[in-house]
Amino acid sequence: MVNLTINGIQFQAETGLTILQAARTQGIYIPTLCHDERLVAHGACRICVVEVKGARALMPSCSTPAAEGMVIETQSPTVVEARKEILRLMIENHPLDCLTCEKSGNCTLQNLCYEYDIKEGGFNGKKKNYPIDDSNPFFTYDPNKCILCGRCVRVDNELQCTGAINFIERGFNTHVGVAGDREFDNSVCVSCGNCVSVCPVGALMQKQPEKFRYWDIEKVRTTCSYCGVGCQMDLLVKNNKVVGVEPVDMEPNNGLLCVKGKFGYKFLNHPDRLRTPLIRKDGVLKEASWDEAMNLIASKIKDFKKESGPEAFGALSSARCTNEENYLMQKLFRAVIGTNNVDHCARL
Repeated sequence: MVNLTINGIQFQAETGLTILQAARTQGIYIPTLCHDERLVAHGACRICVVEVKGARALMPSCSTPAAEGMVIETQSPTVVEARKEILRLMIENHPLDCLTCEKSGNCTLQNLCYEYDIKEGGFNGKKKNYPIDDSNPFFTYDPNKCILCGRCVRVDNELQCTGAINFIERGFNTHVGVAGDREFDNSVCVSCGNCVSVCPVGALMQKQPEKFRYWDIEKVRTTCSYCGVGCQMDLLVKNNKVVGVEPVDMEPNNGLLCVKGKFGYKFLNHPDRLRTPLIRKDGVLKEASWDEAMNLIASKIKDFKKESGPEAFGALSSARCTNEENYLMQKLFRAVIGTNNVDHCARL
């Protein structure tokens, strides 16, 4: 353990933690843009700088190890002014279309500019003017809104391991793109959407089937049903309708999703989707209650088992169920009904 003092609070932190991680153990807020706990910090955005007593310059808290006896200030006048200058530089080349930007309400840059009262850059410098890439069927990419934090690049290359995007050119002309500076549709991109999930601004945005503001939605935690991995995700629900999906940073997926989990949710709102059990009466399928349907199934199973024996039954389960549901399915047929005629189509 090391002894630290942050904003006058003395405490002990585990050896090996960064200043940012140590501060968070005490609930001390330090803003970040490029930081992602799943990645080794590289201090790209510098918005997390803090003042360390005795240091010659401000230190990036995300990549500076906490050391014995450090005295740290996270909101000193010097730190605040440095963060303001960083934000001014960022929005100098950032479209200020927050009124119509779909990221409004969930944009870290917007929130930080509000926190530090930054309204414009004020440098009157050259503006970037890249074409918007609308080629991917699931998301759009506006490089003019990119702040070069690198989160999308690093998640793609280090966690997703597709290697579809990277930094192109240097200096003022640096931007994120695919190989050959082509469009996303003409690349090795697998449309997983993990770059979209981590983008802190409106550069990478999902193509929304329905317009919504983030303050209008409710998040509902659920398990992805496309395969048996059991990825955790939040459904974004507006007016009882799913309008988007966000991955959850916990086991087993640790904030990642595949293209199905991230974008394949529109069937949930399809008008042909069954929402209640149907029972055939006089040759016509009619809606029924769950109790009525389950009682009918149970009675027919008992009658058929008594008449033909357990080996007359077979169970076919689905790859779109969770592992737990498939376990219960085979348990019902093996242990209760008494047959091993259980199959499963493990394809999507």
